[in-house]
Amino acid sequence: MKIFVVSILFLLFTANLAAQELRCNVQVITNQIQGTNKQKFATLQKAIYEFINNRNWTNHVFSNEERIEANILINLTEEISSDEFRGTIQIQSRRPVFNSSYSSVLFNYMDNNLHFRYTEHEPLEFNESRHISNLTSILAFYVYIILGLDYDSFSLNGGTEFFQKAEMIVSNAQNAQERGWRSFESNRNRYWLIANLRDSRYAPLREWNYRYHRMGLDVMSERPSESRSQIAESLELLRNVYREKPDPFMHVMQVMLNAKSDELVNVFSESNPEEAARVASILREIDPANTPKYQQIVQTR
Repeated sequence: MKIFVVSILFLLFTANLAAQELRCNVQVITNQIQGTNKQKFATLQKAIYEFINNRNWTNHVFSNEERIEANILINLTEEISSDEFRGTIQIQSRRPVFNSSYSSVLFNYMDNNLHFRYTEHEPLEFNESRHISNLTSILAFYVYIILGLDYDSFSLNGGTEFFQKAEMIVSNAQNAQERGWRSFESNRNRYWLIANLRDSRYAPLREWNYRYHRMGLDVMSERPSESRSQIAESLELLRNVYREKPDPFMHVMQVMLNAKSDELVNVFSESNPEEAARVASILREIDPANTPKYQQIVQTR
């Protein structure tokens, strides 16, 4: 009986370990903060790492190989007081491509509105139903964005439940003193990122995420010409949204293109001249800031 109980406990324990969704590297940089106790920042880095990697963010079971690869870089630039800090946070996540060793960047985002309080060794607490810590709300918000984009890339609109959770975090933070949560503060912040993702007028962007990865990259190793054709067709979804201009900001479109611009150039480096010209034309239209980069698609012909 004792052996049976121990076996059950072991299975429950290992199942819980397998449920972790993220494998996220965390780095806290404090080069611009002088003359202070650096140990507390090492403690903060460890606390953030454990908060993200040891918490169950979904009800789904992930094997160790399925965990989502991510990186978080926090650059603290100002120590307002012994427990209050300002800086930036950069978040990146990657998605494996089927039948290859390649991982595709899904999300690469810089948030310049990092402002929080932290006392060394205090637990990082988070509650989905209320805003209790700006640091943990920001971290949880981006975890749900990572999960939503990842799930969307494997099934059409598969990430909806996680975008709903991110939207709830923004709603709970509307009375927070710190910036980044409200529509009027900026046209490129957490509010607009999730507002766009939840807006039905941006639904084609989420469909593009799915088609680009599942019908494009995931078949690249077996059918490269078909893969490029599917990706080229999917870009029409982005152009349709761009031409409709559902709001003056279209923040999420730029975020998605920033993550994919280099990859798109590489994908179409071997396409035929007609396809290359079509793709370059679409990309120059919808992402004019990266026009010199997209010119490479046709210049290699």
